[in-house]
Amino acid sequence: MIFNTDKQTLTDLNILGKPGADSIYTVFNHTSTRGGAAVLENMFRYPLAEKAAINNRSGKIRFFQSVNAGFPFSSGLFDVIEGYLAIQDDRTRLSPEGNTLARKFNNLIAADNNFKAVSDGIRSVIEMLHMLQGFFVYMATLPTDNPYGADMAEMKKLLQDPALEQVLQEPAGSKLAYAKVVEYDQLLRFRLSKELSKMLSLIYHLDVYITVARVATERKLVFPVALDAGSHHIRLEGVYHPQVANAVPNTIHITPENNVVFLTGANMAGKSTFMKSLGIAMFLAHMGFPVAAEKMEFAVRDGIYTTINLPDDLSSGSSHFYTEVLRIKKIARELSKAKNLFLIFDELFRGTNVKDAYEGTVAVTAAFAERENCIFVISTHITEAGEVLKERCRNIHFIFLPTKMENNKPVYTYRLAAGITTDRHGMLIINNEGILDIISKKKDKNKDA
Repeated sequence: MIFNTDKQTLTDLNILGKPGADSIYTVFNHTSTRGGAAVLENMFRYPLAEKAAINNRSGKIRFFQSVNAGFPFSSGLFDVIEGYLAIQDDRTRLSPEGNTLARKFNNLIAADNNFKAVSDGIRSVIEMLHMLQGFFVYMATLPTDNPYGADMAEMKKLLQDPALEQVLQEPAGSKLAYAKVVEYDQLLRFRLSKELSKMLSLIYHLDVYITVARVATERKLVFPVALDAGSHHIRLEGVYHPQVANAVPNTIHITPENNVVFLTGANMAGKSTFMKSLGIAMFLAHMGFPVAAEKMEFAVRDGIYTTINLPDDLSSGSSHFYTEVLRIKKIARELSKAKNLFLIFDELFRGTNVKDAYEGTVAVTAAFAERENCIFVISTHITEAGEVLKERCRNIHFIFLPTKMENNKPVYTYRLAAGITTDRHGMLIINNEGILDIISKKKDKNKDA
């Protein structure tokens, strides 16, 4: 099954980020090989949407975390091997008759680049195969009943190809005679190229599992448990944003009886950060990756869509409000396909007047509440909408982020509470910053002039 999301969601949650900038991807991007980095990026681009696949990947990573495994290969080998296997032009084949006095003489004057590339590639493949044998010896000391067993079996099957028997008898790093280079080149680069590429893919995946396991240990992340999609259930204990220093954790439990979460809170109370924390946890969980929380179990979704930092569409001339309407229309179409989705909306209809925003928030939230197979998290400043929805919908869970006042200044707890808040401190913050006084002083100076 395909996991559904879009560019807006990836941007909202800072999943991949911009080149050179921190993102959720960069939290995990510490692989030992470039091939591993490519596999990791592919996992981020294509999360999983099946319970068994999610739990299987998660189990592999947890296994390598439990044994504190290190990557058992020299990272520099793989660029050489990749380059070697990529040369598939028949004109580069070495000839058994090529070991002539003329070739030897030419090689003294200027390096025979083709022969050197082939020879280095073969030696690197041999070294990799020996390291793989060493990895098997190490794995034999660990419990055999582990989620990585299927991958191990596939690696062993490739390594036990009878054609490799003679190659494996060559000591790692040894210099090969010209005739051996010709023989092994024909075998490795042309006959077993696909098998070796498959082996590289398995090793790159191993690189990712070991890397993510190390990140989980260093950052004290936990592994979620994927549940059947039909349970429509999420339990997150102590969830927090993995990129926020000293982030305050929160706990939330979403069930089919309260599949719409209605979040209120004053400006700066932490609504957007909390919603991003939820979205990031759900996204990583569908990758089979660890999350920033104390515990998590979740019903598998068909996709995630968020609307948190919706940009103005200046190129089309659309207003911010109309851009919001089009966004909701797009998601409504996804809902019409009977998918089990996880959806986040931060401040519905912030681009219009308060009356329209109030009416739109009530109408759209009530319509969402009829989709009991999906999970919605909706925030708003318009607390009056919550009071109406309390009467209209039975499956809405009302929570808020409170604000305490100390010396006439708002202090934010960032901890969820049950209910609907009436906190509004916009003008208080404006006054505390002295904005009106600054404007008045400027006006008085102009008069004096």
